Amino acid sequence: APDIPVIDQAYSKLSNSITVEWRAVPGANNYMLTAQDGDSFIETMVKNSPGTVTGLKPATLYQITVRSINSGGKSQPSPFRKVKTVLAAPILSVRSLSCNSIAVSWKAVHMAAGFSVSLMRSDGLGRMLKQSTTNTSLIFTNLDPGTLYTIKAYAWNANGMPGDDFTYNQRTSPNAPVDVKVAFNSGALRAVVSWMPAEGALTYSVTVSKGLMKLRCNTSSASCMVPSLQCSSEYSVSVTASNDAGSSEPTDAVSLKTIPCAPVNISIEEDEPGHLLVSWSSVSLGHYYVVFVKSDDGLEVHCNTSYTQCHFQSDCGFTYFISVFAYNKAGQSPLGDVFNYTTAPCCPSDFRVVFTSSDTLRVAWAPVRGADLYETRAAGGSGVLLCRDTATACTLSALQCSTPYNITVYSFSEARGSNTSCEPQYVSTAPCSPEIKNISKEGLSVISVQWQPNNEEATYVVTARGEAGLWHCTSTTNSCALKDLPCGSAFSVSAIARSPSGQSLPSYSIPLETAPCCPDDLILTQVTQSVTSISWSVGRGAHTYVTILESPKGQAKCHTLQTYCVLGCITCGTNYTVSLRAISETGLTSSCTYQGYSSSACCPSGVKLYRLSNNGIRVLWQASDETINYNADLRGSKGNFSCTPSSGLSHCDITKIPCGDVYTVVVAPVTDKGPKLTFCPKKIYSVTCSGSSVGMVIYRGKSNAKHI
Repeated sequence: APDIPVIDQAYSKLSNSITVEWRAVPGANNYMLTAQDGDSFIETMVKNSPGTVTGLKPATLYQITVRSINSGGKSQPSPFRKVKTVLAAPILSVRSLSCNSIAVSWKAVHMAAGFSVSLMRSDGLGRMLKQSTTNTSLIFTNLDPGTLYTIKAYAWNANGMPGDDFTYNQRTSPNAPVDVKVAFNSGALRAVVSWMPAEGALTYSVTVSKGLMKLRCNTSSASCMVPSLQCSSEYSVSVTASNDAGSSEPTDAVSLKTIPCAPVNISIEEDEPGHLLVSWSSVSLGHYYVVFVKSDDGLEVHCNTSYTQCHFQSDCGFTYFISVFAYNKAGQSPLGDVFNYTTAPCCPSDFRVVFTSSDTLRVAWAPVRGADLYETRAAGGSGVLLCRDTATACTLSALQCSTPYNITVYSFSEARGSNTSCEPQYVSTAPCSPEIKNISKEGLSVISVQWQPNNEEATYVVTARGEAGLWHCTSTTNSCALKDLPCGSAFSVSAIARSPSGQSLPSYSIPLETAPCCPDDLILTQVTQSVTSISWSVGRGAHTYVTILESPKGQAKCHTLQTYCVLGCITCGTNYTVSLRAISETGLTSSCTYQGYSSSACCPSGVKLYRLSNNGIRVLWQASDETINYNADLRGSKGNFSCTPSSGLSHCDITKIPCGDVYTVVVAPVTDKGPKLTFCPKKIYSVTCSGSSVGMVIYRGKSNAKHI
């Protein structure tokens, strides 16, 4: 075993450990440190000096020994040294009492004779503050608001030996914000409170109080909006800054006066004609008042006063809209109730009478301000007629024709009653209506109208009214003639009587219809050899049409609602006369004649093809008439060919036609003008090639082919 080590020194720097230093022992690999406290001990293995025994109790006296160890065993313990561990660190409880002070407290430490506490800004600025005390608490003052401080404390024993230290970071609470400003929004009844940010403040709380009512707004910025304020109220506004250490003192209260409330108990009186008196109750915090009076014609006046009433000029028949606002430095009060006041209505002026018939008068006048109802009174004839309506017109019926009446229009208001000082007017009704007795046709476009005269010194006007327009005739007797009426038109014929008193109601209308018009355009188109299509323009007033094609060989006829018709059984090469009848819904008929029509020549029959010696083709047919000229067309993929024979011949030749192709052959009469006839039958032929010779297959239709 190695030699016994010798301890040079042993000491304690931490309350839970002792450090030992000794001389190295030759041949020793490890050392065992032992700290004994009475019957308990703690052993620690180390490689070399110095070594530390941990897990000890603070302020406790220990016997320290060292043994050297190698593979041969352990040495005997070294002579012991007595060492006491240092004091435990005090456990601090720290809080910020105010924005410039921090209170530090701790529990008593075993064997402690006193304590040392130091404080310094965590950012290293400023100087360190240090205090020693035998108490278990102390207070640091004159600190910076909202600043983070580092606090270190340790206990020392009766010999002045310091123990473990304890470190704690604590921030002072912020100072109260400064430069508090209040911006009031009168339209929204809210206020924006702003201030200069306070050092170290994390949040701010704005308190707006009025009596027991408090409104709060919390924010992390330097402004806050306080909604839902009340009108005519004075608030006290203060701001508190806060951080994790606590809150500042509230700022000095700032007074906030809101806008006044809208005035109430508004009354409007017409104290004398032409003068309105508006009064209201006083409003808290209202410095002065403005009354706006707007008439229904758009004119507006106002009155500015510090009293609670205003006088305005008024006019009859006007409705005035009245609103009252209170004002102070904060602004204008909200809009309260808008009152309207209607003065007594004026008399309707410039009223006029419209004679709508012989027994009815329609009276109209300019609108009157403030009138809710009008009464029209007509006196004359056999009694008095009354008409009440909210409109500015009235119809008086059941009057006698050609009779004078005394007519007066009164205006009424639900609020102010009637104005009975209105002046009457004297008017006469229109002449009595004539009665048409007879309508007769005197010529192609002349209509005679007769009536029973029943007025003196009256002029009669007869009117034929229709979609085609108006036609008039005038007479002072009992008849007149309507001339130049258009065809295909329906009319309603009525008569009126005119006199200096006005115009009568129209007589009962008599219907009148003229014969339909002939179509301006008629077009004939031959569709096939025996079918012709006819179309024409619309004949005004016509409901159905009858078209006729007639020749010595027969007649084709069609009756239709349309403007076209297809006629069959047409003989080719024949001249026809063309006629059309336009018929109205009531049976009136117009006969129309047009230029004659010639059907096309007949198509040939027996069309055949023969090969010629010079690689040519002869087309042969049987003509329906020797005087008709024909044209033969051959169309194939290698080319199109045609030929026309001399007059009177029924064949023609086409030379050098390519073989090995299929041709469509059509033989049709030659027309003087217009396109070729396309309805003649088509035949398909195949021209084949065989060595130096040319073969030809004739297809009659598309089947039953045979080789020629």
